[in-house]
Amino acid sequence: MPKVVDHDQRRRQIAEALLRVAGERGLHNAGMREVAEAAGMSVRLIQYYFGTKEQLLLFAMQHLAEQLGKRAMARIRARAGEAPADPRTIIEAILAEGLPDDEDSRSFLVVYTAYFALSLTDPALDIKPLARNSDALIWVIADQLRAARDSGQLSPGCDPDLEALSLITMSAGLGDGVLGGSLTPGQARAAIRYHLDRLLPS
Repeated sequence: MPKVVDHDQRRRQIAEALLRVAGERGLHNAGMREVAEAAGMSVRLIQYYFGTKEQLLLFAMQHLAEQLGKRAMARIRARAGEAPADPRTIIEAILAEGLPDDEDSRSFLVVYTAYFALSLTDPALDIKPLARNSDALIWVIADQLRAARDSGQLSPGCDPDLEALSLITMSAGLGDGVLGGSLTPGQARAAIRYHLDRLLPS
């Protein structure tokens, strides 16, 4: 009886191998051969699932973004406990997930930054699907700020859409600072709390 292969699982396995290589040695050193070795597969099998390195890169980035989204949800549940999560808890968890304070989040930011830089000069690397992930986060935060406004928690005069854009942009800059060593994760989290205290005073 032929072996049943879970193709989605195989793609995720390949993507995770690429992310390990790229996180440790840089995206420019994550070729098909290196990924195949890390995944314990042949180059031919990698090429069967992903015809080009560019296709593999985009899938891997989307896969890691999904994993970080799940981590953000776990962070929200851990903070909220049994009670429904309030807007501040949700927003703070999303912003904190963008900080490279552990191996997974650091790997994401390292690879994302390298991918973004390459996409500026290589038309084969499409940044738009990843930009849509960022847009989705902005929409979630804006919705939470609107909910806070409706319940009287949001500071008067704040525009939920502009504040959401500002918060995501700030979080990205803080993440770069932590990655580059100019900020500690604690300083970045303090900056996030400072801005949320302004928007959502208790």
